[in-house]
Amino acid sequence: MQHLKPVIEMAGIAMEAAGVAVIVLGAAIASITYLVRLRTVGASKTYAAYRVGLARSILLGLELLVAGDIIRTVVVDPTLENVGLLAVIVVIRTFLSFTLELEVTGRFPWQRSTSEPAGEERQV
Repeated sequence: MQHLKPVIEMAGIAMEAAGVAVIVLGAAIASITYLVRLRTVGASKTYAAYRVGLARSILLGLELLVAGDIIRTVVVDPTLENVGLLAVIVVIRTFLSFTLELEVTGRFPWQRSTSEPAGEERQV
C-alpha cells in the first residue's frame, strides 16, 4: 500500500483540481450565457436561468471537492485529527449542497416533483 500512496495522493489532488475547474468553468459559462440571453429573453427569466446554471456548477464542483478530500484524508493520512477535520468539511459542504439543491429545484431532495413518475431518476 505504501508504494501506492503517491499515486492516491495525486488522484485526490486531481479530484480537487477538477472540482475547482468545474466551479470556475461553470460560473464562466453561466455568466456568458446570461449576458447573451439578456438581450433576447429578458432580465427576470435570464436571471433565474443564470442562478440555476451557477448553482449546478457549484453543486458538481462541491461533490468533486468532497471526493478529493475523502481520498486524500482517509487513504493518505488517516489521523484522528484529519478525519475529524474531514467530517467538519463534509458537513459544511453537504449543507451547502443541500441548500443549493433546494434553490435549484424548489423542493427538498427527497421530494418528487408532481411531473416525475415514481421510480425514475430526477434530472438537476
